[in-house]
Amino acid sequence: MASEISDVAQAVAMLDVLADFAHIAKKKRYTRPVISDDGKINIKDGRHPVLEDIMGRNAYVPNDLSIGGDTQIIILTGPNMAGKSTYLRQNGLIVLMAQIGSFVPAESAHITPVDRIFTRVGAVDYIAYGQSTFLVEMLETANILNNATENSLVLLDEIGRGTSTFDGLAIAWAVVEYLHNTKGHRAKTIFATHYHELTETANYLERVKNFQVAVRERDGKVVFLHKIVPGGCDDSYGIQVAKLAGVPDDVVVRAKEILEVLESGETPKKGVIRIGGKKPRTEKYAGYQLSLFDPELHPLVVELRKLDLDNITPLQALQILAEWRKKWE
Repeated sequence: MASEISDVAQAVAMLDVLADFAHIAKKKRYTRPVISDDGKINIKDGRHPVLEDIMGRNAYVPNDLSIGGDTQIIILTGPNMAGKSTYLRQNGLIVLMAQIGSFVPAESAHITPVDRIFTRVGAVDYIAYGQSTFLVEMLETANILNNATENSLVLLDEIGRGTSTFDGLAIAWAVVEYLHNTKGHRAKTIFATHYHELTETANYLERVKNFQVAVRERDGKVVFLHKIVPGGCDDSYGIQVAKLAGVPDDVVVRAKEILEVLESGETPKKGVIRIGGKKPRTEKYAGYQLSLFDPELHPLVVELRKLDLDNITPLQALQILAEWRKKWE
């Protein structure tokens, strides 16, 4: 008797789920996905089912996805708040919904079933277990790299952000190469990042493609278009986002000054910042993060490198030294 009741409950539960699928599909104007076996995922005007319900369909900006075949890895760059994380979650949900028998929030969807959907999104730590945010991030990344197959979908959001810039960039870069080059682990991957240098991988990894979230600047303000377009982004607009969030103007202005120095390729001295050739100003702030790019060499270093030290005479060396002292003292 208990077994029969359990079987009836299972059947009723299945009917309930299927009825809800039909109700939501009709109410939200979802479309029936086409299931294929060509190894590709093509979604036209896909939408996030939860955010669309909160914002309303007319307010939500839909986006396409075409991945698989020649496009195995998508490097997605763009500002904070532009919609990178939403795009990752949206496509993960659409693939999941298609595989459990639901219609999906898109104009059209051709889905090749995946064996697993791996995600590395958000930031969390487990203090009780002595696991920092970065360690949790690396544990999850290790699980993905060890278990993803060529039939998996991998969604990565900001790998490497929990450590120093150089370490984080190096790890993120190596992850891209591993997923691209390692036979048996070449999963379809969307990799959202603020490491704009990662877009360089598309120059030598044939199945890596660059996409960005479009923005527009008007009167010094950033307008988020929330549209995914081809190409790489070279600005995260972090300071503008900080201003939108209500960070004090003094901090925003100071951040712009420091950014100007760092982008010029100079390495700021401790407590001293030079801005646009103005008189150095000493500040209480020190220990700025170094630029990713080599600083401009001092002219004296350039001149030293030009010397043929094997053939120069002591007299010539003294004459050159006298000229340099006169020039740069």
